[in-house]
Amino acid sequence: MTMTKTLVHWSEAAEAVEAPNQLLIDGEKIDAVSGERFAVTNPATGETITEVAQGDAADIDVAVNAARTAFEDGRWANRSPRDRGQVLISLAELIETHTEELQLLETLDVGKPIRYSGRVDVSQAVNTYAWYGEAADKLYGEIAPTGRHALGMITKEPLGVVGAVTPWNFPMMMNSWKLAPALVAGNSVVLKPAEQAPLTALRIGELALEAGVPPGVLNVVPGFGETAGRALGLHPFVDGITFTGSTEVGKLFLAYSARSNMKRVSAETGGKTPNIIFADAPDLDFAIGAVGFSIFWNTGEMCIAGSRLLVERPIYDEVVEGVAAMSGSWMPGNPLDPSTKAGPVVDDIQLTKIIGYIERGAAEGARLVAGGSRTLTETGGYFIEPTVFADVDNSMEIARDEIFGPVLSIIGFDTQEEALQIANDTRYGLSAAVWTSNLGRAHTMAAGLKAGTVWINNFDTSDITAPFGGYKESGFGGKDKSLHALDKYTHTKTTWINLGRGGV
Repeated sequence: MTMTKTLVHWSEAAEAVEAPNQLLIDGEKIDAVSGERFAVTNPATGETITEVAQGDAADIDVAVNAARTAFEDGRWANRSPRDRGQVLISLAELIETHTEELQLLETLDVGKPIRYSGRVDVSQAVNTYAWYGEAADKLYGEIAPTGRHALGMITKEPLGVVGAVTPWNFPMMMNSWKLAPALVAGNSVVLKPAEQAPLTALRIGELALEAGVPPGVLNVVPGFGETAGRALGLHPFVDGITFTGSTEVGKLFLAYSARSNMKRVSAETGGKTPNIIFADAPDLDFAIGAVGFSIFWNTGEMCIAGSRLLVERPIYDEVVEGVAAMSGSWMPGNPLDPSTKAGPVVDDIQLTKIIGYIERGAAEGARLVAGGSRTLTETGGYFIEPTVFADVDNSMEIARDEIFGPVLSIIGFDTQEEALQIANDTRYGLSAAVWTSNLGRAHTMAAGLKAGTVWINNFDTSDITAPFGGYKESGFGGKDKSLHALDKYTHTKTTWINLGRGGV
């Protein structure tokens, strides 16, 4: 996963790439029942990469029935945890073997710079499948504390058929966060990847078969949310939905559950992260550099993006100036160039949405200090400059809504109490960051912030061992990552045995 390959190498590889374009159901690559297909577009050029089979309700029904049959006959669920774990480890090894192919598909599909699609997306997927595979035979049940005349056993059982609906910003990584724990727990899965990003999902589905996942246990059905996603949410044979995406769509899955079989729903649904810099930050230059990473990396298409920068008044002007200057180092470029740090946004719809927010931010009175325009229009791609607004009020739209693009709002504050109030004044609660040398303040802020993850003097540093999820409208129903994720994909069963006449 090195950066030794050149732009010429990646450009030539892109010309020769063969992208998967069929549904993967019951171990077979097939066309959609309707015969319909949809174009998958390269956001760096606006050109079509391939046309993928367009799954809808009929295909979801076929896939769910295949998954249900596979679960009920026990071809996967009844295998030992060690056996399931070994298959996931084999899948991790195959993904690593196919690193170059997968990182290229990811870059072409969503515009992610090639330098990151390998060392972040592929690497994270490899690590996730391997970690859950290694954990498979190290998970124990419990014995309840009873009297001598009874035995209370607490065990975990697979949920059944899991529907996974995943986003386009980190396709391989997010898919692995869902699939690895769901599979290692013994479930069968129907994966509906975002229509903007189906390619690596389909390819990893093929590799899963090669690794030893039985047919029907992992099915991949690309399609649109209003058809395929809705059908998965409403299907009576689906026992649980795991979803990452917008808050609005997360609420739809709750409604689908209520209208069907009350299937379990877990969702991670966005954020508006406050990145809070106090005047006593231990290294202000480092903090300013981290601001760039927090909002401009992955072109701002991150649920944890530090899109609200809260700055204490004594250092406000210095930080605004520093961030505006630093933003120039995140100008987007050709994602196939290994030197590129930022690529395009995912499609023209997202580009239009981001530009609309920039226009409204200026109209509401925020001060534009960097960026604000579309760029590289000659490429046909969806590129936008890293954009910085200062003098933002937390009531403005750019401070309230998840823009999902490279747009930063800088907000000043005078006191610790005011910083906490502004930070929590949002419907979201996924993550937050605090920069301070005061240990007491760090603990007080971490305790007071209504967020699932709080970083102190860093931003977005973690690994698979730590759970990920949010408060409020950022999510519900369980965490991704760590052993805690297994709770989403398992039932907890109590078996109570009376051992003698002392039991009731």
